[in-house]
Amino acid sequence: MDISTLPHWSFGDNPQMANELVQLVLSGKKTATCTALAWHLAEPLPPVGSLQVITDGQNVPACVIQNTAQFIIRFDEVDETLAKKEGEGDLSLAYWRTVHQEFFEKFGVFDDKMWLIFEEFTVIEIL
Repeated sequence: MDISTLPHWSFGDNPQMANELVQLVLSGKKTATCTALAWHLAEPLPPVGSLQVITDGQNVPACVIQNTAQFIIRFDEVDETLAKKEGEGDLSLAYWRTVHQEFFEKFGVFDDKMWLIFEEFTVIEIL
């Protein structure tokens, strides 16, 4: 597969977080992610079915994913099922809320009613 034309990105906001989260993807634990809708208002979202390259903390391609679902949801509406799909920590909703609140607060955008883009995906190829 020629990955040169696909969008490349990593999870999180630092190399350590990117490395940890891509390992969860590679192990099959992480099958979803979310981001603040406000950060993506100026650009169209990749359509469901699109392929994307996930990189590690050193910007090295680790895998190709295909998004299988995409929807907008409020932070306080994320449930246990969605939290578990993110694959982080103890997989609980409480853990998900704590770490995601801390993450969004770092950027000054947290509100428990904030809109999130939630994306589910499958790994197509490990690189």
